[in-house]
Amino acid sequence: MRILGIETSCDETSAAVLEIDEKINSLKLLSNVTATSLNLHSKTGGIIPEIAAREQLKYILPVIDEALKNTNDKKPITNDQIDAIAVTYGPGLIGSLLVGVETAKTLSLLWNKPLIPVNHLYGHIYANFIKTDSSPLTLNALPSPTDFPAIGLVVSGGHTDLVYMENQTSIKWVAGTRDDAAGECFDKCARLLGYDYPGGPKISELALKGNPNKFKLPHPLPEADIYDFSFSGLKTAFFRSTQQYFPILRNSTAKIGWQEIAIENKLFDSDKQVLYDLCASLQKTIVDVLVKKTFNLAFKMDVKSIIIGGGVSANELLIETFKQYAISHMPYPKIFAPQKFLSTDNGAMIAAAAYFNSKPIDPLKLEANPELYFD
Repeated sequence: MRILGIETSCDETSAAVLEIDEKINSLKLLSNVTATSLNLHSKTGGIIPEIAAREQLKYILPVIDEALKNTNDKKPITNDQIDAIAVTYGPGLIGSLLVGVETAKTLSLLWNKPLIPVNHLYGHIYANFIKTDSSPLTLNALPSPTDFPAIGLVVSGGHTDLVYMENQTSIKWVAGTRDDAAGECFDKCARLLGYDYPGGPKISELALKGNPNKFKLPHPLPEADIYDFSFSGLKTAFFRSTQQYFPILRNSTAKIGWQEIAIENKLFDSDKQVLYDLCASLQKTIVDVLVKKTFNLAFKMDVKSIIIGGGVSANELLIETFKQYAISHMPYPKIFAPQKFLSTDNGAMIAAAAYFNSKPIDPLKLEANPELYFD
């Protein structure tokens, strides 16, 4: 069985083909092609929906064509060899979603293939089930039926949610963020320092040189029986620290907007270390909150594994902290995280989610739903 997956929920335009052995639920990645308009949004501090959608109109057909022609095994795939089409129908930016949804509907009708709508949030979880030729970032093998029940953590720029999975096809929402998402907190704090969007990777880069225990930033909602997240207060605390230690930012960011000003190149060495320490402390605080709340729920629900997905799952400190926390709490659940190139938005995860949650729909009845959440 082969599924063509299409993802256009934000600024990425992605298509992928998965080959599936249904007898053993093995999902082999044949191709995964992604185009992005990120460079057009970096100077504005975030995604501009109209620009993202216009770029996706340019990318969508070439991306699908490349995904079919340039496979990992060097064997082009024809539309006759596709058994189903999967597409993200929400949540996301309405203009971007429409590009993918309308394209998928058209191909479904032209090729006479089943059309499977996919919740983008589900996709991040099922990125963990994809088999690739390279060594996985996962701490164990791919999840199997014996690794359930499980807790899923979806952590990205727009979402921070915990779900309970009784088995491979069951997902029930448990808790989420009350304000900012974890990735959003990373990006906004980087913007306070004058860095381009997305700023999370820059925070992690600076953190490598810092002392993560130097600054005592607040841990929001620390109660063990509260599984919701909240990062707006942490962002405010970080902002106050930047204003206290880096007066240069008080006027600079107001004048030039969110353009990169390479603040570390404008500081004395002693101040640079403060910058590194502050970024390290921010990253550690976010990671600690994510790990502790996830494990608190995992222990309460007595699960066998924790499955992590979303862009922030590419953060190496996050995965290493999960690993160490698990080892220090015996008996501990298995920890799963996708390879880095599958942590961000991609068509492969949409095809994987479609396989485990296959609910084909009449193409003429499918509509994009930007407000979609967990069922």
